[in-house]
Amino acid sequence: MVGRGGRSGGFREVLALGEFRALFVAQWVTVVGDQLARVALSVLVFGRTGSPGWAAVVYALTFLPDLVGGPVLSGLADRFPRRSVMVVADGVRAVLVGLMAVPGMPLPVVGVLVVGVHLLNAPWNAARAALVAQVVPGRGLVAGMGLLSMVLQGGQVLGFAGGGALVAWLGPSGALLVNAVSFVVSAVLVGWGTGRRPAASRPAASGTARRGVWWRQVRAGVGLVWSDRRLRALVALGCVSGFYVAGEALAAPYAAELGGGSVAVGLLLGAFAGGSVIGMVVLARAPDANRERVLVPLPMVACAVLLGCAADPSLPVTLGIFLVSGVASAYNVVASTMFVQHVPDERRGQAFGLAITALRVSQGAGVVLAGASAEYLAPHVVVAGAGLLGTAAAGAAGWAWHRAALRPADRPAGWRSAAGEASD
Repeated sequence: MVGRGGRSGGFREVLALGEFRALFVAQWVTVVGDQLARVALSVLVFGRTGSPGWAAVVYALTFLPDLVGGPVLSGLADRFPRRSVMVVADGVRAVLVGLMAVPGMPLPVVGVLVVGVHLLNAPWNAARAALVAQVVPGRGLVAGMGLLSMVLQGGQVLGFAGGGALVAWLGPSGALLVNAVSFVVSAVLVGWGTGRRPAASRPAASGTARRGVWWRQVRAGVGLVWSDRRLRALVALGCVSGFYVAGEALAAPYAAELGGGSVAVGLLLGAFAGGSVIGMVVLARAPDANRERVLVPLPMVACAVLLGCAADPSLPVTLGIFLVSGVASAYNVVASTMFVQHVPDERRGQAFGLAITALRVSQGAGVVLAGASAEYLAPHVVVAGAGLLGTAAAGAAGWAWHRAALRPADRPAGWRSAAGEASD
């Protein structure tokens, strides 16, 4: 699995696994649909209200449900067969998004439906991450996680960049219907393309016992993440995205400030995702020893480059700034792989869900604060300010990781770094 010069290969080997291919395509389809829906919702709400604050609030509703879904629902990926969790979540999400597509649906109802859809993202993502760790052999996990992260960002590029044009053609309701269909396709791929496996942990028999086990699992997951310095630092590094997400949050008003329409909205959103793909490809080919080293500088770069927006540059320059920020954000693929490797299988769904909770809540809070600030300040000023604050936060998170990495005696038995796992 290792190429010359200590480089991690294995993409072909991982893609040769039929179950991984099914998960790979299912994630790509749903990501494209999700980003298309985000463009549609931004255009729909901003078009009806003319308020960047309300547009940002609805966009934030795609992040904040993980505050509940992450801790409470991610454990379903451990208590029930992971394939079943994914298929059921896909089916329910398809119905909810289909209701959102009904023309003239009141915005408060749309908001409730958005919350419902994204509550189900938590068990789906937790089940997918845990299932990948079962499907892909240990030394191929770095390549597998890297591919899924690339398809995540690649799907965002296609969904965002093409989303503006598709929303202009089909309208927000038509675009949301496409998202509903994407969930149906994902359910078919996962249901037919992955094998039957038992639950990682057995549910209790009685209702009272089930509730007791459920909350014990939640507490155990919280304790696992909170008590480990490395896991805490990895989560903190991921949460830096709550600052550089400001550009995405203000895409619609920022495009309006630059004199663009829905196509410009898609380009702004797609620039960041496109940069992430580039960064992930570079990291995938980098020497293994260099991967952990990027955990500190790259989150700082992802935020610091946004300071360039303070000069109120043109659309092409702004796209370049977002692109560079996206390239630097690729450090998350290393952080997420290390996190998954460090957690035992019977706790993997719950712990991953808690990490996603922290990540998404930080992003949702960043979106809301950016939208509220844009009611009083120009979007380019808000994005630059978020970059300044994010640079400081990334420095603090990087220092926490540096201190944790210097304490090898605290590492539990079996701990392997992402680089060490890949280079065996």
